[in-house]
Amino acid sequence: MTANMWNYAATTNLQHGTDLTGFKVEATDGSIGKVDKQSDEVGSAYIVVDTGPWIFGKHVLLPAGTVTSVDTAVETIFVARTKDEIKNAPEFDKDKHTTDATYHEQVGGYYGGFLG
Repeated sequence: MTANMWNYAATTNLQHGTDLTGFKVEATDGSIGKVDKQSDEVGSAYIVVDTGPWIFGKHVLLPAGTVTSVDTAVETIFVARTKDEIKNAPEFDKDKHTTDATYHEQVGGYYGGFLG
């Protein structure tokens, strides 16, 4: 897992404290849903995406390192993952995501495996 997996890249031009809730999320091959929850805590930043009906309403945790850019004008977040990569990700666990370090390791390891 890379050190930057849980931090937003400087190139996203995201201002600390920006509320991303409700923003559309675009994978490299199309729309995947909307942001349901977020954290911009340094070293532990993420978005939780409600994927809606395309994979039966699954919620997924995307580490901030997967975000390539944020367009606040049109409220859209772009991520460097395909729909299938997100569809096959570990499901968001609302009880573990803030208390279980191994859960973050599992999610970070999954997404980190796609880094080139």
